[in-house]
Amino acid sequence: MRRQKWPAVRGLATAVSAVALVVSSGQPGRSSDHFDSPAMTGNPQADIGDVYAWTASEGDRLNLGMTVVGHTFSDRLQYIFRIDSGKAFGRTTASTEIICRFPAPKMASCQLGTVDSVEGDASDAEGLESRNGHFRLFAGLRDDPFYNNVKGSLAAYGVVLAALKSGAAQPDEAGCPQLDEETIAKVGPG
Repeated sequence: MRRQKWPAVRGLATAVSAVALVVSSGQPGRSSDHFDSPAMTGNPQADIGDVYAWTASEGDRLNLGMTVVGHTFSDRLQYIFRIDSGKAFGRTTASTEIICRFPAPKMASCQLGTVDSVEGDASDAEGLESRNGHFRLFAGLRDDPFYNNVKGSLAAYGVVLAALKSGAAQPDEAGCPQLDEETIAKVGPG
């Protein structure tokens, strides 16, 4: 990719992810959430799993990644990255928004403030380059090695807790409870 006045944006993603990059010299941020309200679990397309941000090793590009729990993006929602930057930590001198919409399967429309935009099929691993070359977008399915089926995990914990309370789990030589075959079968493949 060619060098430009504005750093190029290159997207990397996991799970269903909207990805874009913009100018920033700030430190990378990390966030994660794994337990949500009933409103979020009821609409997996609106449930953001993780947000990733990191700068390229040259320090001239900011990479952003977002995962959603649903396997598709909603055509009724906006997915927004809000980026604040400045030369000193905690001293914001510029704010930028990247707003993405997904009007149809595999189709994306993203706006980088008033500076640049991109529209089209963003599911190709190479992504789409924006009109003015300020960012690149990828949006599609990716394997998430950290995916956690929270509902399934909670159900399995419930089965094990019930077995512990009923005495179905007998301790081994070290005193650790061992599940019987019936409980193991209820928990699922391991």
